[in-house]
Amino acid sequence: MSEIDALTLRGTQLLTGRDAPLAPSQGIAELSRASELGGADATAILAALAGMGVDAPPNWPRALELLALAAERGSEGARGQLRLLGGQPDAQDGWARLAQGIDIAAWTAPPVRRPICEAPRIRMLDGFVSPEVCAWLIGIGRARLTQAQVYDARTGGAAIDAARTNSAFELSIVDVDLVTVLARARIAAAANVPLGALEPPQLLHYAVGQTFGRHYDYLDVSQPGYAKDVAAHGQRVLTALIYLNDGYEGGETAFPRAGIEVRARTGDGVMFANVDRANAVDPMSLHAGEPPTSGEKWVFSQWIRDRAQGSGG
Repeated sequence: MSEIDALTLRGTQLLTGRDAPLAPSQGIAELSRASELGGADATAILAALAGMGVDAPPNWPRALELLALAAERGSEGARGQLRLLGGQPDAQDGWARLAQGIDIAAWTAPPVRRPICEAPRIRMLDGFVSPEVCAWLIGIGRARLTQAQVYDARTGGAAIDAARTNSAFELSIVDVDLVTVLARARIAAAANVPLGALEPPQLLHYAVGQTFGRHYDYLDVSQPGYAKDVAAHGQRVLTALIYLNDGYEGGETAFPRAGIEVRARTGDGVMFANVDRANAVDPMSLHAGEPPTSGEKWVFSQWIRDRAQGSGG
């Protein structure tokens, strides 16, 4: 293994706590060293971290500069991101010029929220992202899906539950690229919260017959595992979903107590509150992911806390 590869691996381990103690600052230092030595993959990861604001405020110019540098060094992932975000199939004028043309202000401007219900509060975000962004996000998750899990109410840890039969991929801090960071920044703008209030996102997949039964996304503090989690990280007050495809039948997001079933087009979003206007948990937010009867359903899922966690990851 080369020095660059070893530094990159060590950096990702320290950032995620996989096979090494969790040490974000040290992980960034290792990735920075790999980048200084010419590492393309390390540079692409640093681009996403700069956009997220890990260990520093979000720095979009720096994020784009690093992404262009990663592309120049041969990172196909960075090149694909720049082509997508820049709306160009190639980079005839150079990767840096393509990066400079990306409209960060458009991504981070608050989108229009169309009310469809007040109890619970549900807002549609029509045309939230492009079909091309949706296809990119599906590509991130397709080969990395595992059995979806739920929070265990006693321990606060993850557990398999018969009520949830779909598959999922939770993106760690080093799985999130700049396309994903910008999608999350758009969610944060829609919710009027800092990027650090967003939990790690998930890509969800529902095959025919797969479902996530009726449940709440808020954390019931009467349960010891949930109470510990809320004390450490805050209440999960909002849920945002981006619908990544629409070539399926069934598969609605159902709110049975409100008598509402949400269907959306590719690229539309929905955001709903898990608490009421007094910030008390809202039983009306009971919802379910209904099973598709044909095709497959893909969703980008983002939970939002009532306080920032110190970084965008």
